[in-house]
Amino acid sequence: MPPDAAIEEAPASALALLRSKSLPALVQEEILRLILAGRINAGDKLNEVEIATRLGVSRGPVREAFRALEEAGMVRLSRNRGVFVRELTAEAEEIYAVRAGLDELAGRLLAPRIADEQIAELRSLVARMQASSAAQDVDTYFPLNLRFHDRVVEMTGNGKLAAIYRRLMNELHLQRRQGLARGGIRVSNAEHAEIVEALATRDPDRAASAMREHVMAGHRRWRRTAG
Repeated sequence: MPPDAAIEEAPASALALLRSKSLPALVQEEILRLILAGRINAGDKLNEVEIATRLGVSRGPVREAFRALEEAGMVRLSRNRGVFVRELTAEAEEIYAVRAGLDELAGRLLAPRIADEQIAELRSLVARMQASSAAQDVDTYFPLNLRFHDRVVEMTGNGKLAAIYRRLMNELHLQRRQGLARGGIRVSNAEHAEIVEALATRDPDRAASAMREHVMAGHRRWRRTAG
């Protein structure tokens, strides 16, 4: 591509992004990216002025982003104290129990209908995660891990299941990342490979069992890291 074309393309891409999403939505995505990347941790206070300055926006879009993140279960707003990234304790036990049921259902629904190209896609994701897990690269592994599970649910074709699942996952992101960061990457990805092979058999019971066991193993890893 000629240099001039590249220069012209960048503003056009930025303009297209702004047209497709509101400013508060873009701010929300950036905050979420920082949380999932481990740059912001559970319990941290989010400074409205600091974030607005960092992103070059007014405080209004930041406040709207905070409200959206609260609705998504990612932050909590404390009157007269500010906005904090949520910490889950007893709630996590309940969320993991619900997630186990949803994942089990996803495996049961997907196994009889999964296509060969979908199996290939999931195997490709597992291979990419294997490379990052070997290097203990959590920053690369974690988004791929989220993608893997989201695609499994999405492949069921059940939109309501996907919506409920994604809402629940928002509340578990930080706990899942902490468990992986503290030594759970390699065993987690071995479980992903087992899930794909179970789905490839087209056996609903086997796929449901593999999905559920992976969640419960993740729960046990989280409990160890939580002390």
